Amino acid sequence: MTNDAAQLQPGELPAFGHALSQLPDGYMEGRFQGQPWGVTVRRSADGKRIWLYGEELGGTDVVSFNLYMLSGARLTLKPCEMSSSKIFDFVAGFRPIPMRRSG
Repeated sequence: MTNDAAQLQPGELPAFGHALSQLPDGYMEGRFQGQPWGVTVRRSADGKRIWLYGEELGGTDVVSFNLYMLSGARLTLKPCEMSSSKIFDFVAGFRPIPMRRSG
């Protein structure tokens, strides 16, 4: 079991923060490394926590983490049983596919 909490400072990982900010709340499908994925993002009402869970559709890979905004503009990333680098790679490389609306 990996408990790889990372303390992040503002500006330290701008690509990660920017890519994460582009993902809307709720469920979406997209592609990562050529594979289809289903991803859910939830942000707390107070803006202090972001939760992401993704799974490879038709595969076995998963990505899951919590990102906490602490006092003093510090960020703590808590991956769920995986390395921080896997999280960074996924968020930077995931490309959502616009969902079609029916009706």
